[in-house]
Amino acid sequence: MTEFKHSVASSLKESIAALYPAATVSEEEIFGMLEYPPDDAMGDLAFPCFKLSRVLRAAPPKIAATIFEHLSGNLPSCAEKVQIVGGYINFFASARFFTKNILASVAQKGADFGRTNVGKGKTVVLDYSSPNVAKPFHIGHLGTTVIGHSLKLLHEYQGYDCVGINHLGDWGTQFGKLIVAYRKWGCREDIENGGIDKLVELYVKFHEEAEKDPSLADEARAEFTKLEHHDEENLSLWRWFIDISLAEYKTTYDQLGITFDSYNGESFYTDKMPEQVEVLRNKNLMKIDDGASIVDLSEYNMPPCLILKRDGSTLYPTRDIAAAVYRDRTYNFDKCIYVTSAGQSLHFAQWFKVVELMGYDFAPKLYHVPYGTVSINGEKLATRTGNVILLRDLFAVAIDKVRSIMEEKNPNMQNKDEAAEAVGVGAIVFYYLAANRVRDINFVMEDALDFNGNTGPYAQYTYARTCSIINKLGESANVSLPENAETLEKAERDLIKTFSLFPEKVEEAIDGMEPSVITRYILDLCGAFNRFYQACPIATCEDADKKAVRIALTRGTRDILGKALELICIKHPEKI
Repeated sequence: MTEFKHSVASSLKESIAALYPAATVSEEEIFGMLEYPPDDAMGDLAFPCFKLSRVLRAAPPKIAATIFEHLSGNLPSCAEKVQIVGGYINFFASARFFTKNILASVAQKGADFGRTNVGKGKTVVLDYSSPNVAKPFHIGHLGTTVIGHSLKLLHEYQGYDCVGINHLGDWGTQFGKLIVAYRKWGCREDIENGGIDKLVELYVKFHEEAEKDPSLADEARAEFTKLEHHDEENLSLWRWFIDISLAEYKTTYDQLGITFDSYNGESFYTDKMPEQVEVLRNKNLMKIDDGASIVDLSEYNMPPCLILKRDGSTLYPTRDIAAAVYRDRTYNFDKCIYVTSAGQSLHFAQWFKVVELMGYDFAPKLYHVPYGTVSINGEKLATRTGNVILLRDLFAVAIDKVRSIMEEKNPNMQNKDEAAEAVGVGAIVFYYLAANRVRDINFVMEDALDFNGNTGPYAQYTYARTCSIINKLGESANVSLPENAETLEKAERDLIKTFSLFPEKVEEAIDGMEPSVITRYILDLCGAFNRFYQACPIATCEDADKKAVRIALTRGTRDILGKALELICIKHPEKI
């Protein structure tokens, strides 16, 4: 609808300038004031005149009536009619505009209908997923992974060069704990056979035993210090733990269709931290507090940012600062986005401020994208206690349930396993991304897999339906839009209008770093298509021009819905 909004804004600007010469209201300001009415009976666009009442020193209804009278002989080129309701001026787009401008554009561009080059020549670095090595993927990791990758796909769709970084948690005291646990209770053969599950068992056992024997914590710190000083035996164990973990993670990433450009984790920056510590010293930003090195942030209403522990070992802020400097030097980014839980918001606010105080000009380009917690039936997840729902297990249950439904409804379907995986995994991803990212989520499998609700399977089934319609039409589907499509059924008009919003939704999702904008749009598009499908026969339509429009509407839904699903990390099989 952007073209329609520009046309309306231009006409309003001319009328306001003619009627109120002293007013200084730009076309851009008017464009920003335009709203989408909640009811189609109120038009396709509404201009709220109360936003001008102070500038024009008149009551909104009077302003609306005056402008309306002027517009009556000078309608925007895309408008069919204009009406006033109270202080609002409502604009109705013409059927010709919907077919010649929007539907024709969708037919021409297909899945590229929402694509722009706004990001051309700009680089976005995205830090997401980033699991802690030697711990399995559980549902709590899903947020950073799918939110982060969706933001990467959205930016790429708008022309940005994107660098996806999996900043592995491959450094820290937890490796001291794991080394101690392995030497006391581990068996190499068991771990080779059991993989990451056996590493988790050792990690859980360490914490159980440490509650009885607190000296184990000191042993773990000592082993990590040896690791920091490049003890070869500890380094060998550490590399082994990473290899085992990555094999597990990549299986999950393959199911999600996710790849990364870099797996440089925390350890990669160990030799890059001393330079940043020295910068902090030289700028007199760091001071000693009870033996630890800190940056005092009390002036900014934040606790101190810890840079070095008493024993001189590094902390998360030290590594994050070093990583940001490296990424700026390596990628010269225009944005560097970090997708982590909302519980880390203070941490990011602290070290972002420290980077700013250090004088780095990339500080304003750093963005933290927080998300809420996830629970299963209200229970929080914790690796230390073993209370986790593994993502691979959740995927397996979902896939099995979908496969059983498919076997019941379509036992002879080809590629059934591939489709079941796409729908099962997609159901979980869609369920997670359906809500605003900062909201806490209580995951309920039955709700996620509902084919009839506002779910991933419903969206994927709608996509498959569009493919089926086009395939059944065969050669008769290869028709062009008619030259004189001047009338539309309401359901047709509503679907085209929904198409028109896709570019705006992509822009909104990027601006707000909010993939759920696309998820909600998908549901709107599916609803509009299914209403159209019920109201407007396609194969049996005898009017050639109407049939051509309806085929274009079906193709457009297929193309836009398929792209929208891809943008939130969901596959779309043609048959379900």
